[in-house]
This record gives sequence, structure tokens and C-alpha cells, in this order.
Amino acid sequence: MLGPFIIGTAAAGGPNILSLSLLLAALSLFLIRQPIMILVKVLTRRRHRRDATPALFWVVVYSVLIGLTTTSLILSGFQQLLLLAIPAAPVFTWYLYLVSKRKERGQRGVELVGAGILALAAPGAYWVSGGNDMFLAWILWSLSWLQSTASIVNIYLRLEQRQLNTPPPISARLQTGRRTIAYHLFNLAIISLLASQTLIPWLIVAAFGLMLADSLEGILRPAIGAKPSMIGLRQLVSSSIFVILTSFAFCFFQ
Repeated sequence: MLGPFIIGTAAAGGPNILSLSLLLAALSLFLIRQPIMILVKVLTRRRHRRDATPALFWVVVYSVLIGLTTTSLILSGFQQLLLLAIPAAPVFTWYLYLVSKRKERGQRGVELVGAGILALAAPGAYWVSGGNDMFLAWILWSLSWLQSTASIVNIYLRLEQRQLNTPPPISARLQTGRRTIAYHLFNLAIISLLASQTLIPWLIVAAFGLMLADSLEGILRPAIGAKPSMIGLRQLVSSSIFVILTSFAFCFFQ
């Protein structure tokens, strides 16, 4: 969520005081998921009833923060932010349903769709930071979502590689990583098309190219026996470099 927020802010020329309000609202929306999920687990007898009280406390705290920050943004003239809640509500409801059925783990489809919801921070930050190009706002959302989905698919591949005992033949590695390669190549094609129409800076194409190179390196050098934390750290570094390059491109080459 922070990556899209930073990209959207950079595309608008930098943050302002209202950007901080949006950041607080976005963080509260992100953090409220956990206590709500705990309440659902309590209702479905997956957690002890004593967990309901602290969970309910944090739901109230985050709800108040969301209400105050959202109200201030709407009164400041950013009613379009309400549009972002339309896709978010059914996706979150879907996730809570899976939690109630004990089926939330390993749901790659939910994570890919959820990444699109978190990427909505990009147009939101763009609008609040002073951006007024509606088309660019949704381009920011698209490129943030594209990068996140490719990262998620890559993470799943790296986690699967942990179960290997020895590196398989290169042809087998490429076959196993074909989905990851397909996602990154698709992203690179779409972003190159946008850049060719001067809708985004060409440096962003380079950022997506680096993501592809990183995924190819991960395919050719499987993460055999690697700790999940190290896999996550590697992806965090890769995504951070993407955010830095993309933000730099919008700040200096737009």
C-alpha cells in the first residue's frame, strides 16, 4: 500500500498536509483488517472469546480514525475518494467469508485481487496531492497493480522452490517459472506501450525491466532451502527499487 501511495504522491509533484490525512486513513484501513478477521474467527469458534475484546477495541479506534480523516478529505473537496471504496468492500467481504470457512490460506486469486485494492492508494494519493489528470490517476493504479501481481506470483514460485533438494535442469526451471515470466513480459509490453504514447516516462519501462531480470535470476537460481523471511526481504528490496525508480521518473521526467 505504501508503494502505490508514494508513486501517486510523486506523480502529483509531492505531498501536502492532506496527503498525511490520506496516509493515516489508508494505514487505518489496512490495519483494521486484522482485528475484524479476529472477530470473525471468534464468531466461527476459531479463536477464544477473550480475543474479542481487544479486537473490538482496535476496530473502534481504527474506525474513528478512518471516519475523521475521510470526513476531512471529503469536506476538502475530494469526494472522488469514495469511488475507491466501491471495489474494496466486496473484496474484503469475500476474504472474510473465506476466513469464516477456514479457506483463507494459499488463496493466490484473493491476493492478486487484493493487490489491486491496495494499489488504489496510487490514484487516491495523486488526487489529494494536487493531481488533476483523471486518466493518469488510473494509469498509476494500473502500473502499481501490475507490479504487485507479478511480485506475488514470483513470491509463490520462490516459496515452491524451497522444497527442492537439488537444482533441476534449466529447461525444467524455465517451465516451472513460465507463469512468472508471462506476468513480467505482459507488464513490460503494456508499460512500453504507455511509454511509446508519452503517457508515462520511459524510465518506468526500465523499472519493470529490472523486475523481469530479478525474476529470471530467481528462476535460474532456485531458492532451495531458503527461509521465507529471506525470500520476502529480497522481494521487498526489489519492490522498493521499483518504487524509487518510478517515483523518480514522475518527479523529474514527466
